[in-house]
Amino acid sequence: MQLHLNTYGTYLHVKDQLFEIKIKTAGEVKKHQVAAQKVKSIWIGEGIALSSEAVKLALKNNIDIVFLEYNGNPLGRIWHSKLGSTTKIRKRQLIASMNETGLEWVRDWLGQKVENQLNLIQDLKKHRKQHGVFLDDKITRIGNMETLIRNVAGTQVDEVAEQLRGWEGTAGRLYFETLSHVLPKLYQFNGRSFRPAQDAFNAFLNYGYGVLYSRTEKVLILAGLDPYVGFLHRDDYNYKSMVYDFIEPYRTYVDRVVFRLFSGKRVNQGHTDKITNGVSLNKEGKILLIEALNDSLEGAPIRYKGRNQTRANAMQFDAHEFANKLLK
Repeated sequence: MQLHLNTYGTYLHVKDQLFEIKIKTAGEVKKHQVAAQKVKSIWIGEGIALSSEAVKLALKNNIDIVFLEYNGNPLGRIWHSKLGSTTKIRKRQLIASMNETGLEWVRDWLGQKVENQLNLIQDLKKHRKQHGVFLDDKITRIGNMETLIRNVAGTQVDEVAEQLRGWEGTAGRLYFETLSHVLPKLYQFNGRSFRPAQDAFNAFLNYGYGVLYSRTEKVLILAGLDPYVGFLHRDDYNYKSMVYDFIEPYRTYVDRVVFRLFSGKRVNQGHTDKITNGVSLNKEGKILLIEALNDSLEGAPIRYKGRNQTRANAMQFDAHEFANKLLK
């Protein structure tokens, strides 16, 4: 279970060795208790208070507390100070970032990302025969980008980074053009927009990706990997390059959830607020998205690499596999 607290004035503390959540609404105080053993992460939005005892209970039970910005991006986290595994993994990770091993992983991550985008479009095509010609064209063009990415030649990432970013960017532009095209006209959007989002669809995407960044950082740490030592994304001050590298194949987890919410007409004007130069999710929009995203990530298992497991567990499985291959 993920505790996502975003109602202004909420107070998290401990009572009888349980997390107790107090929420004030319309002059009434509602209380809800949760056993620590059932909680994996606690996400804290703006205007939330928590006690030191709640922090201690979380640390004792290996629960990370993540503070989120208004757009869902993780601002910081409270967690125990232990490494997820041996430091040898991080040493091998640093070496791999400067040789052909790093390039092999980047090819795989980006190639898998584009393949997952293609799979989503293929699924859309099954129920939208009226868009068949349009979708076939996009499938072919995006497929060409995947082929270029998977077959790029070189000995290290720096030699081909610009090519990879160009092909990935082209695939992404075609992909989001496709999603917009098949949505009801009310929800169609003009490409990706970030800070701030220019439309409701991008506001949902941005917040969903923000939550996924936090999950990605955690699976990397648990596997003994360094979130800051990336292969493709730039090395910069306090920049979690490996988080941005490793997250790529899983972005469609968010895309599918957001697309279903919009195509199912579950999103309305009451889920977003207009802000300076853009649009932002409000409390109601965040609740709608988080419930749907958690259900997708933690709910019914999927068949993944020969196993039945949730999407969240699939991410952790891949992180451990990555770490083990670095060691070998």
